[in-house]
Amino acid sequence: VQLQASGGGLVQAGGSLRLSCAASGFTFRDYVMAWFRQAPGKERNFVAGISDLGGILYDPASTKGRFIISKDNAKKTVYLEMNTLKPEDTALYYCAATPGPTTSNNGFEYHYWGRGTLVTVSS
Repeated sequence: VQLQASGGGLVQAGGSLRLSCAASGFTFRDYVMAWFRQAPGKERNFVAGISDLGGILYDPASTKGRFIISKDNAKKTVYLEMNTLKPEDTALYYCAATPGPTTSNNGFEYHYWGRGTLVTVSS
């Protein structure tokens, strides 16, 4: 199983980024895919999750309608579109996967993790 996240970078406040996570080694369409993030010195937190059966779940506190999660089963890729970025969005963003079917915000329920991609938002 491999989860390869990409798309992070340095962006000014108010800007946008789209993260991608390419998956391999499992039946992508049957899995719940999620994004978590970990800011410096803080614990890792759920951002958004998606699955064909379980639907979409967002953490309202962190996303507040600014982020959109989507997936492309043919490409075995999950995306996180992030808009109106703020300095507090600065974090290492991780892609995670679990067999599901429930789209969970609990990191302990996710079996596979990617290495993460760093997002830095300057003020």
